[in-house]
Amino acid sequence: MLSASHRFHGHGSLRYVYKNGTAVRSHLITVKAVTNPHRKHSRFAVVVSKKVHKSAVGRNRIRRRIYEVVRLELPKFKAPHDVAILVFSSELISLPASELQETVQQLFTAGDLYK
Repeated sequence: MLSASHRFHGHGSLRYVYKNGTAVRSHLITVKAVTNPHRKHSRFAVVVSKKVHKSAVGRNRIRRRIYEVVRLELPKFKAPHDVAILVFSSELISLPASELQETVQQLFTAGDLYK
């Protein structure tokens, strides 16, 4: 699980990322990221709407799966970023872990977040 120092939530922080971040999209996920020079570590938030999955259990499962992929990719990040990962499809519940990891890696690469 991703440690608390690498997470963020709250409307103020998310609003800042939504407004100032650059977006990279796939048909399942959107990644919005903005550089944050005031932090030592990159921070991540995963947003899963009720429109994606009605059940809280399903939304939390999607969130946990994405946080695990982010935890594995964390050493590859360059400067500290605030990253919001927006989920648009409930397919992520049943998507194989390798495909989920590949999708997230492609979006992070396209967003120029890696070293």
